[in-house]
Amino acid sequence: MGYTDAELKRPLIGIANSANAIVPGHINLDKIVEAVKAGIYMAGGTPIEFGTIGVCDGIAMNHIGMNFSLGSRELIADSIEVMAMAHAFDAMVMVPNCDKIVPGMMMAAARLDLPAIIISGGPMLAGKYHGKDGEKKIDLITVFESVGAVLSGKMTKEEQALIEEAACPTCGSCAGMFTANSMNCLTEAIGMGLPGNGTIPAVMAARIRLAKEAGLQIVRLLEKQITPRQIMTEKAFRNALTVDMALGCSTNTVLHLTAIAKEAQIDIDLNLINEISEATPHLCSLSPGGHHHMEDLDQAGGINAVIKVLSNGNLINEDALTVTGKTIGENHQDVSIRDNAVIRPLDNPYHEQGGLAVMFGNISPEGCVVKQSAVKAEMLRHQGPARVFDSEESASAAIKEGQITKGDVIVIRYEGPMGGPGMREMLTPTSAIAGMELDGDVALLTDGRFSGGTRGACIGHISPEAMQGGPIAIVEDGDFVSIDIPEKKITLQLSEKEIRDRLSRWSPPKPKIASGYMARYARMVSSASEGAIVK
Repeated sequence: MGYTDAELKRPLIGIANSANAIVPGHINLDKIVEAVKAGIYMAGGTPIEFGTIGVCDGIAMNHIGMNFSLGSRELIADSIEVMAMAHAFDAMVMVPNCDKIVPGMMMAAARLDLPAIIISGGPMLAGKYHGKDGEKKIDLITVFESVGAVLSGKMTKEEQALIEEAACPTCGSCAGMFTANSMNCLTEAIGMGLPGNGTIPAVMAARIRLAKEAGLQIVRLLEKQITPRQIMTEKAFRNALTVDMALGCSTNTVLHLTAIAKEAQIDIDLNLINEISEATPHLCSLSPGGHHHMEDLDQAGGINAVIKVLSNGNLINEDALTVTGKTIGENHQDVSIRDNAVIRPLDNPYHEQGGLAVMFGNISPEGCVVKQSAVKAEMLRHQGPARVFDSEESASAAIKEGQITKGDVIVIRYEGPMGGPGMREMLTPTSAIAGMELDGDVALLTDGRFSGGTRGACIGHISPEAMQGGPIAIVEDGDFVSIDIPEKKITLQLSEKEIRDRLSRWSPPKPKIASGYMARYARMVSSASEGAIVK
């Protein structure tokens, strides 16, 4: 292999590299890793790179591939643990970018508790579309929603083709506040990423400089023996949830932060999310709920600027340690807010409450999650008849064939961690609803989950899931469902006796996948309310 004695006497720094040639957010990670290596060498360490897998949710969408996405998070965490322990690395640099890779690597960092730092590949720039209404910024979700627009006659296929060509113009994680960018931003808030990790665009020279700094810093963290569990404390998770609410992050952050916390030996009660959301104003409105993109947030000051605004309202635990070796309060001392339209002040938020809400009720006793900042005002309270589907495909077909009417509550079940298996994202039906402009009239409930690009009254993670015999399993067409997001309540309009009687007659269907990894995953995975971790 060519290592010299001098190299082997230095600290051995493992680099978990998730580069591949199929994920747009990962095709640049080879350059990030080379910069990390340069930093490690400059600081006196020896970098040792190894590979991990990475799934692109956009490509896995709407076919069996989506069953495998969430489950890949556990494989990533496990494989990094194996490599780090088998080869006795002294410290770790994690190089992710997209949806499940970021939390998978953070789970591994917390589990190993070796000095570690996260350096991501950075967000993609937004695309530009020159349509009949002039130029506008677009992103991947514009493409998905264009399908519904074409089906409803609001867009031509030729216009759709132009959008498809323009939506993803560079490498990087998709340009809005979707799951990948949500998690990358939270690496800063929780203290595991250097300032700028969440927002510096993938194509900028500053991203390469940040990667070199990460390489330099991991050696310093090793020298000081600062480890992830010293950083990822209860205070750090509260900070992460506070920033999550201010940014309007993806509902998937609830799954991932819960799972990461368990690896750090900390419990997150879902009620804590509502407590923090109620105290934290929604300060940034990025796509899909708003018109700004990650490049706008970066130019406005980035995550440190958001943290500074929140700190001014005493909403941040400023003494939480970070990978800079300083506290989160010290990190933002010299930061300024450069655009008050992108990062609003506390007295002029987009919404008085944070981006997410957890709801409870007889259809979801263990809780369910909604991105309330992306729900139209008229849908914050809604009641309507259930339209029940036992798969994403059957629901999507009904939506596209015009079988859903205004007022309906679409229920998609047997899509949870166990039943899916793998808790597929429901972006195809939700984007069709939005593209057909039904998101102001129709709600969607599921024991599956949603893309970070989902908008509308879309309520996911219903727990217990249908495959576990949760109440969602016995909902029938025509049953009325009441949704009250401000009051955090969701109710199936049936008596307790009727629910018990129906459950007594219920039996689980056959597993959808009977062999291979996902069959094993389905047997071992926990409820979404516990982070869908494997036990």
